[in-house]
Amino acid sequence: MAIVFLVGIGSKAWYAGHSTHSYTLWSFAVLVGLNMLYFAATTNRAAQKGGLLVVVGLLFTYLIASGGESNTGPLWFYVFPPLLFYLTNLKAGTAMLLFCFLLAVIVFQFPELPFVTAEYSMDFKIRFFATLIFESIFCFVLEAGRLRARGRLIELAQNHEYAARTDELTGLSNRRDMLNRLAGEFSRYQRSGHHFSIALIDLDLFKTINDRFGHDAGDDVLRRFSDLIKNVIRQTDIAARWGGEEFLVLLPDTSLLQALTLAERLRAEVADTRFESGKSHIPVTISAGVCSIANANTLDDLLKQADINLYSAKEAGRNQIAPRVRSREQKGAWSAT
Repeated sequence: MAIVFLVGIGSKAWYAGHSTHSYTLWSFAVLVGLNMLYFAATTNRAAQKGGLLVVVGLLFTYLIASGGESNTGPLWFYVFPPLLFYLTNLKAGTAMLLFCFLLAVIVFQFPELPFVTAEYSMDFKIRFFATLIFESIFCFVLEAGRLRARGRLIELAQNHEYAARTDELTGLSNRRDMLNRLAGEFSRYQRSGHHFSIALIDLDLFKTINDRFGHDAGDDVLRRFSDLIKNVIRQTDIAARWGGEEFLVLLPDTSLLQALTLAERLRAEVADTRFESGKSHIPVTISAGVCSIANANTLDDLLKQADINLYSAKEAGRNQIAPRVRSREQKGAWSAT
């Protein structure tokens, strides 16, 4: 659009007999075109914006100093404030605008300078600066409001995104977010062979806790247990509330034995922790089913096997991990049964 505009005005100046003015405008059209070609070749947005600002700044300097046609050149300067704030930020745009104001003052006050060929009346100068100052302030206020609104929208979007992937009660990931992370980890496993494991955890006899101590106490237990999970797992691990009193922990780059060790540490931590709600002491234990991707072909198989192992742990008496880990002292190694 800028190129078409410059070429069109340059052509008008040519037919009006102002050949120097037309050549100058066409030259600026070429510079704008080169700037666009540079961006198309490099996709460097910062360099493209900087180059465009330099070209536009030189163009407006020329229009003010030469007067353009019939001394109307300075009127095109009204395009500059909104363009400046659009291409830069409030601070940089204001600084560049003040510099342009200074340049206009120099041109208006010192018409004898060698690069200045236009003279303006005092009435035109007063009107020009008054209207330009008003426009600049108006553009500043609009841009500041736009940035504030944009910041609020981004904050709202981030809050909605967080709410969409976070369990409100525990602050852990929710089932939806965990499914996405499982899919991502499974894709990584298929690409590079990095094994991972999961632990499906259930709070033992949680319905009894709700019935005996109340649902508020049950919520306190869930929150306290979530804090324990965060303290036990590694930074690379991800814990989620899978549903109700069930939790799922994703353990990247973790073998089955390593996952069993972590699950056992969490089980022991829960058994040793005093859960309280109000003045009531609530006994809490967990059971967990652990499975590695090495023992499953798909994510569904992985989740089903973890669920089977969890059921086995509960059938065996709760407060334990399945598959069971036993120590072979004679070999000094761990094995899963």
